[in-house]
Amino acid sequence: MSKYGALGDYLKRQGRDLVPMTFAEIEKVTEVKLPASAHKHRPWWSNNPNNSVLTKVWLDAGFKSEQVDIPAGKLVFRRVRGTKAGSEGIQAAGEKPFHPLYGYMKGLVRIMPGADLTRPADPELADYLDAKYGPEKRKT
Repeated sequence: MSKYGALGDYLKRQGRDLVPMTFAEIEKVTEVKLPASAHKHRPWWSNNPNNSVLTKVWLDAGFKSEQVDIPAGKLVFRRVRGTKAGSEGIQAAGEKPFHPLYGYMKGLVRIMPGADLTRPADPELADYLDAKYGPEKRKT
């Protein structure tokens, strides 16, 4: 168990989806003082699983941080549901982010053999670009 594991246990026991906490409350639950960067830098509270040990604790408990107010020393943990990793909108380490519609139109567009996708569709545009920037050098 990590030194911040008590926060994960605390969050798991909560029956509500929003758990507002102050930095002092987090320190009280974990019995560990937060690093100085947690009190100064908003990115320290990001939901990047590679950010810190504490970040992994709240993500593994099924929560994400939001509404971080550094001057006031408080934030809100929101319970996330519905994905295989137990967290919505949070990537597992090494997982590539894709939009849900990625690949939706796969197979609907065909490019005919021999088509040059780099050639301008408007021949006058090619002449204009050649005049402005010099002739294009192509490998044949």
